[in-house]
Amino acid sequence: MKKFVAISVISLVFLGLRSSAQEYKMGLGIRLSSAPATVNNAVSFKYFLNENHALEGLLSFDPATIGVLYEYHLPLGAPGFQWFFGGGGFVAFSGDNVVGGMGVVGLDYKFQKIPLNLSLDWKPELTLVKDISFEAAAIGLSIRFAFH
Repeated sequence: MKKFVAISVISLVFLGLRSSAQEYKMGLGIRLSSAPATVNNAVSFKYFLNENHALEGLLSFDPATIGVLYEYHLPLGAPGFQWFFGGGGFVAFSGDNVVGGMGVVGLDYKFQKIPLNLSLDWKPELTLVKDISFEAAAIGLSIRFAFH
């Protein structure tokens, strides 16, 4: 009986601590970058596959680049506030076509009363094809319209 009570109490505690990171289903907006990364200032589209997993597509124009990030989101305690990390890749279509990988770690906030999402992230890039180079200073601010 004591084991049953202990297991029940522990289960209730863990169920109470479990919370969803997702505050919106998808978002569309812009990402402004602080560094001359290959995927710099871009159109950003984020889509949640489930409560913690999201795909973010980035479309940059100088150079013309398509990037995709797979992100894992976790809540930070306050409603609408979460952190995330992940990785992905990109292809740039310029005179020198380049292919590379990128990582991401950041903070994400969805306002509760309005359909606005803000995200601040660090997205280092490693170019692998054509030239090998690393851009570590890519900090970005994304502003998206959030859809439910």
